[in-house]
Amino acid sequence: MGARVRRWGVVVAGWLLLAVGVVLFPLPGPGLLVMLAGLLLLARESEWAERQVVALRERVLEEAKRGVATGWRALWSLTTCALLAASGLLWLWEPARPDWWVLPAWTWLPGGWAAGVSQLVSGLLTLGLVGYAWACRLTGSGMLRP
Repeated sequence: MGARVRRWGVVVAGWLLLAVGVVLFPLPGPGLLVMLAGLLLLARESEWAERQVVALRERVLEEAKRGVATGWRALWSLTTCALLAASGLLWLWEPARPDWWVLPAWTWLPGGWAAGVSQLVSGLLTLGLVGYAWACRLTGSGMLRP
């Protein structure tokens, strides 16, 4: 009986996280990370979700490989990841809205600290992935072997 309750708890939590991630996805915040957490939970109890996780992992690694295929691509990938992390720091710093900002005040750095933390974490994670992909490309080792 306990295993059955645990299984249902994992499935419900996984679907709940997946649904919340879908809602958060277009907003500045951890939408992708929350969806991934939900999918990983569901993968513990569902073959369908496990296949999705495997496919996603393969796609991420393939795109990481493409992102560092040349020196220029690697530079642009690292720069983009660093800018994402820097934007998270900007959100956390919360500077005053500049005079040249013509949009409504609520559009200046929406999401507060949660958006800043998620952007910083996302930037650092992708920076790590791109750095790892670059190191694998240079050494011909790791998960990204041709």
